[in-house]
Amino acid sequence: MYDFKIAAADKATLYADLLAALDGLTSGETDPIANMANAAALIWETLPDLNWAGFYRNVGGELVLGPFQGRAACIRIPFGKGVCGAAAETRQVQRVEDVHAFPGHIACDAASQSELVVPIIGANGELIAVLDLDSPQKARFDAEDEAGCVKLCELLANRI
Repeated sequence: MYDFKIAAADKATLYADLLAALDGLTSGETDPIANMANAAALIWETLPDLNWAGFYRNVGGELVLGPFQGRAACIRIPFGKGVCGAAAETRQVQRVEDVHAFPGHIACDAASQSELVVPIIGANGELIAVLDLDSPQKARFDAEDEAGCVKLCELLANRI
């Protein structure tokens, strides 16, 4: 049984502990879906103020829903559409303080107010997936969240 209780006074320690837990959960496992599922659950349980945490996988140049925690979600997202599609197309992190101000935002959950999407890039430069985090709070994600999630995705790039 896994019982991770990660709480820290500062975000740097929180993300260091989250990275160590994710490393332990996914080390030695070769199934990408299993690793994404455990990663989504761990992130969901650890990071406060989320209403969705999960992955969209690159399947033939389209984002397709992967493992997640939260309410039912959009199943397919074209590259370039919404926050996830923008991250997939540009391969750049998208940190959006107010999703309603983002042109073309796709509202899978009306409660979402802010979003952080991190592309996961494989060793040969291909887009594997994106990590998508939504919050019901505006401006929930900051530079520390972005840096921490980028490190999580760098670890996962070799395991999914």
